[in-house]
Amino acid sequence: MNCTDLVIAGASGRMGRMLLETCAADAQTRLVAALDAPASPALGVSARAFGGNLDVLISADAAGIPAGSVLIDFTRPEATLGYLDACVKNKAAMVIGTTGFDDAGKARITEAAKHIPIVFSPNYSVGVNTVFKLLELAAKSLNEGYDIEILEMHHRMKVDAPSGTALKLGEVIAAAQGTKLADRAIYERVGHTGERESGKIGFATLRGGDVVGDHTVVFAGIGERIEISHKSASRATYAVGAIRAAKFLNGKSSGLFDMFDVLGLR
Repeated sequence: MNCTDLVIAGASGRMGRMLLETCAADAQTRLVAALDAPASPALGVSARAFGGNLDVLISADAAGIPAGSVLIDFTRPEATLGYLDACVKNKAAMVIGTTGFDDAGKARITEAAKHIPIVFSPNYSVGVNTVFKLLELAAKSLNEGYDIEILEMHHRMKVDAPSGTALKLGEVIAAAQGTKLADRAIYERVGHTGERESGKIGFATLRGGDVVGDHTVVFAGIGERIEISHKSASRATYAVGAIRAAKFLNGKSSGLFDMFDVLGLR
């Protein structure tokens, strides 16, 4: 297999460091650039200081993204969309793990995928994506008589809620049952809410400490309750999945993909 040239965005952050370490340990990838925010104190510092194995200096210059490389980005929507424009201009692929996009941001990613190959997923864990697949089956067989609730907890620094993964769990369930999440989601309950409306998908969001990411889907019926859970103890699983996604894009000229495509779960 050809070596995949990687560009890591947010290189000095928690996820960026994990990506640098994972890239360094993978003989089929090579770090060619590392990016960070314009105000980052890491600018001009070697990526080795953050887990990389090459003396690539961290830069804020997205215009220098090499053609044919793959940018892996787990930053914030506004930064991602800036990198997106640079990748289209430079003919570089993207693996996008950023969450919290509005509809306009998602539309820009879809449009960009007509020109470059992009893997766009709310979660790059192989385990979580396996849960997505399991939920398709569960949602079909538990289509009647079960109330569905999605609980998620993340660290105190996470800025969007519910998490992108929680929303994807809801989307998978709704689609498997022939509906749309937008027509069924309940994101908050307060005060006198009345009885639970049948067919709705409820979300509960918890934030605190250094929790990497916990997700549980509850199918609550009469006399029984089915729970499908995934708990992350390390960001390493996301980094491994993102590197796998980057290698998947080798040889592709355009297209919008997700982890089901990468893992052959489609």
